[in-house]
Amino acid sequence: MRRAILSVFVLLAAAAALSAQAPAAFAEKPALLTSVGQSADIEMVKVLLSRGKVDHTADPLVTAAKLPGGAKTLVLAVGGSSKGLGAAGISTEAEIDRAKALIKRARELGMKIIAIHVGGEARRGTLSDAFISLCVPVSDYAIVVEDADKDGLFTKLASQAKIPLVKVDKITAAGVPLAAAFK
Repeated sequence: MRRAILSVFVLLAAAAALSAQAPAAFAEKPALLTSVGQSADIEMVKVLLSRGKVDHTADPLVTAAKLPGGAKTLVLAVGGSSKGLGAAGISTEAEIDRAKALIKRARELGMKIIAIHVGGEARRGTLSDAFISLCVPVSDYAIVVEDADKDGLFTKLASQAKIPLVKVDKITAAGVPLAAAFK
């Protein structure tokens, strides 16, 4: 009995903590998912959107000229991969330029922007940090796997930009706040 009561309190506390950080649904469907940094994390975010029943398309190399393409929300899977950039045939600088133009166009169109980093601590480093520092401050909302924020970078960027930041303990848990962002 004690365990059941304790479990209920733990679940309620976790839900309260999440709801204190997560905004009410603000994003509209359909979403357009792209990668910023060309990491394989975009594949996980696709799964999270599908499981959350969020109507979306994915284009890891979408350009500003292709927006909105019917999409109302831009989801940025943020995480750098030198291997992914190489496979896409683009440099870090070209990816930054693409991301800046994409974000600018999304803002001009009145699209909401969600930044999500599911790679955790393993996907952090100079390359990823450049993309994270670009995307988080211009987003409306950010979601991160908690161990990626050990140094407080996401917390600092979200705080300075005055945007909600939700931290989750594992990749699969990121699906709940991601889906909850959509009306």
